Amino acid sequence: MSKQRLEGKVALITGAASGIGAEAARLFVEHGASVVVADIQDELASELIASMSSDRASYRRCDVRDEAQVAAAVAYAVERYGGLDVLFSNAGALGPISSILDLDVAAMDGVLATNVRGVAATIKHAARSMVARRVRGSIICTASVAACVGGSGPHAYSAAKSAVVGLARSACGELGRHGIRVNCISPFGVATPMVCAAYGAEPEDIEANSCAVANLKGIVLKARHIAEAALFLASDESAYVSGQNLAVDGGFAVVNHSYSSASF
Repeated sequence: MSKQRLEGKVALITGAASGIGAEAARLFVEHGASVVVADIQDELASELIASMSSDRASYRRCDVRDEAQVAAAVAYAVERYGGLDVLFSNAGALGPISSILDLDVAAMDGVLATNVRGVAATIKHAARSMVARRVRGSIICTASVAACVGGSGPHAYSAAKSAVVGLARSACGELGRHGIRVNCISPFGVATPMVCAAYGAEPEDIEANSCAVANLKGIVLKARHIAEAALFLASDESAYVSGQNLAVDGGFAVVNHSYSSASF
């Protein structure tokens, strides 16, 4: 059996009923963690818990837009499993896909409520628990390559994910004195259920589009790859990594594609 990289740790994962969060939940349990699956998709979450067949995984309904529910989810993790070592603040919303000229500002408020206020609430309450219990914890936030490269995501979503990166860096500056690490993961285009639904496309269509514009060829980005990055940041292997935005994008965000594709 491979090394259990999260043996004895307790993790709370938001947006964990599907997509990246579900893959992370499975992987964390595989590596010895006790995991609270937090989401608002009751049926999908129940199916996920059943599929893992482990008493180290349980579901807690949590809408991250409601701070009281976030606080209750953290309290549940502590009560059920004895503490909280890892927060993967992954719940998100893609929001309106439109020209900036036609942006629905009211709809943008909903994106910010989930992607920014929700992340802030999860960091706040997870960190309170970690500080009170003197846990040298790891907080991981899902950002996006859209926070790094303009034009690679919808406007409201790009603004929200940029805010997540800034929020994580700010929290890192304060929480480091308590031994708590705060990092982000910025995925490239992954064919999650949320993305497929937003674009009205099948997973293979999203993957084909991502592969067409990707810098790193020969591999299709999957939710599992993002979960593996989260596993690294949750584990003691990243014990001195904090304040970073780990782009899982095959180099997309750092390459001038127009220049690199030029003929010489």
